[in-house]
Amino acid sequence: MHDTMISSGSPATQFLSFTLGGLEYGIDFARVQELRVLKALERFAAGGGIVDGVAVSRGVIIPLVDMRAAFGATADAPDPMTDVIILKLSSCVMGMVVDGVTGIVMLDAGQIAPLPAAGADGERPDYLIGLGQVGARRLILVDIERLMSVRRPAASRQVA
Repeated sequence: MHDTMISSGSPATQFLSFTLGGLEYGIDFARVQELRVLKALERFAAGGGIVDGVAVSRGVIIPLVDMRAAFGATADAPDPMTDVIILKLSSCVMGMVVDGVTGIVMLDAGQIAPLPAAGADGERPDYLIGLGQVGARRLILVDIERLMSVRRPAASRQVA
């Protein structure tokens, strides 16, 4: 379990909230470099699936990851609400395509509950921090550094 962000007595943390497939998620706002509308980015390569090509932001070429496809949702054509969260990670700068950004939320340790174990083995992915509660809103909190460093098992990378 990833307890470093939710230890007792810790100060409140800012999370950027966004939607994907009808669910609301949150990531540590300290990892956000900027927010852009997908249509406003100069895209000069388009891929398919999860890696949605590359774009230029402030003169820097960044890969775009379509989180809608990564989380199993259908990646519809971008509409005016499709946002890109430009992330400054420890290993790179990259863009994350989401359905829409909903705001910034302050959460303290008392507002974050651990997620129940999932799957047959009782484990949950280590990139899930917990479930944040703000009034009636519930956010699935994600450690974006860990999520973006996830590697698929070798068996699933075979080329057909």
